[in-house]
Order: sequence, then C-alpha cells, then structure tokens
Amino acid sequence: MQLSLVIPLLNEAESLNELHGWIAEVMQSNRFSYEIIFVDDGSTDASWDIIQSLSKTDTNVKGIRFLKNFGKSQALNAGFHAAQGDVIITMDADLQDNPEEIPELYQLVTKEGFDIISGWKKKRYDSVLAKNLPSKLFNWAARRTSGLKLHDFNCGLKAYRNDVVKAIDVSGDMHRYIPVLAKNAGYDKIGEKVVKHQARKYGKTKFGMSRFIVGFLDLATIWFISKFGKAPMHLFGALGVVMFFIGFAFALYLGVDKLFINKTGRLITSRPQFYISLTAMIIGTQLFLAGFLGEILIRNRKNDARYTIIDQI
Repeated sequence: MQLSLVIPLLNEAESLNELHGWIAEVMQSNRFSYEIIFVDDGSTDASWDIIQSLSKTDTNVKGIRFLKNFGKSQALNAGFHAAQGDVIITMDADLQDNPEEIPELYQLVTKEGFDIISGWKKKRYDSVLAKNLPSKLFNWAARRTSGLKLHDFNCGLKAYRNDVVKAIDVSGDMHRYIPVLAKNAGYDKIGEKVVKHQARKYGKTKFGMSRFIVGFLDLATIWFISKFGKAPMHLFGALGVVMFFIGFAFALYLGVDKLFINKTGRLITSRPQFYISLTAMIIGTQLFLAGFLGEILIRNRKNDARYTIIDQI
C-alpha cells in the first residue's frame, strides 16, 4: 500500500463527509492505493456514526474510537500503529489542511528520500492574537531548543516514511515535536514544504492559551529528554556533586577557622556559612539521589497503555 492517511479528530462531524470526498478525489485522480484512518478522540457529536457510514461505502476508510478524549498525541500514536502504507500522511479533520498537497508530499518522501516532510502554513487565516503571534513565538523557541530549522512545528499536515512512525513513541502532548522525536531516534533527513492553509469552515478551534502554555512545558520536557533522557545521572548527579562540594568547602572553611584561626570566636552554628554549608550538602545529596532513582526507573519502566480503544473498523 502506498499511502496511509492518519486523521485525528474531536467533534468534527460537520466536516467529515466533505473531507472524505476531497481526499478520495485526490487519491483516485493520482491512482494511489491508500487507506484513511480516522481516529475519533472521544467525540461527543455524531463523528463516529459518520465514520461508520463512510466505512460501509468506502473500503479504504478505517476507524479507531477512543473511550474518551485522551489527546491528539495518543490519537496519532494509535493511528501510527495501525497504518500499513509505505508513506504516512497526517492531517487535521477541520478542512484547514488541503488534501491536494498529498501527492507532492508523497513524492518528496519517496523520490527525494526524506524521512519527514513537515508542512509550513506560511500564510495563515487564524486570529493574529489568538494563534499567529503565539505560534511564531513558540516556533522560534522550538527551533532554538531542538536545532531543527522548521518554521511550523505545529502544522498537522506532515508526511513520514513508515519506519519513522513505527520507531517513535508519541505520548503526552508531544505531537508538536514528532520531528524532534524522529531526529533523536536517528532520522535526520527532515524537510519542509509550504502548504496551503484554509480558514476553518465548521465548528471552532480547540486551541487555547492553556495549549500554548503546555506547548512550552513540553518543549522543556523534550529538551531534557533529548539531552539526559537516557542518563539522568549525567545532569542530576553532576549538579549534586557540585552542590555537595560547595557545602563541603564551606564546612571545611568553618572547621579550619574554628580549630586554628579563631578558636575563641562565636559558635559555628551562629555563623551564616554553617547554614549555607548544610543546605548545599542536603540539596546536593537529594540531586544525586534523584539522578540515581531516575536511572533505576529508566531501566525498569514498562510501556503502560495511555488510551483505551472501544471500537475499531
């Protein structure tokens, strides 16, 4: 199979029929063998009923339904596990991503040898204050932190080689950073393509200020994982040793001063250096233990299920 389209969605009943028709037209005109995997992330409208109806009239349509809303990252992860195509295309279900971009994305992966092609919505039709300015700030921070020179990390329209999506684990809210996860896994041929962006036709955006804040927290998380995820002792152990050394140096100074220099002076416990020494050594010990426990957890962790599927087509 040439293509798998993985489409996560939440309450997009109004757009599904139109999106399916548009995709089918593009696929058939280019004679692709394909599958469309709709992942219903706990919709409360008629989205799943429509997916079931589409699957009865089009054998290329498949569906995965979550018990409740687990998040876009979990939806993508489930879709990646189910995808069988040589190239996997992800896109949103709100009609803001243009299916006519798919043939060129496919060619860039198969002919040009890219591991990932990420869409770039250079011209956007979103609210400037609500999405455009926060997105620009977010993408700037992501570029500086990850080293990937992508303009639009959060664009839902992306193309992947099959082995790339099978090698990465998308959890939490890490869907924004799939290119970074892939780079950390050794897939570093990552390109970018300007894609058409369209104004939302139905419903309302799921984006809010909370997602913007969470995005930056996830950015800090993925930076830490990239640098120290396999060896947390390298960070916490090093900081612990430094803090303990600072505390020990103050303690040594106080001991030498009391024994040989200022024998009749005030008590050690009445000097501020004593408390600096004590605090630094305690913090150093705690940091070292945190690194040690982190190493133990990494070596004994299990892959627990992060979502529950209640129906599948």
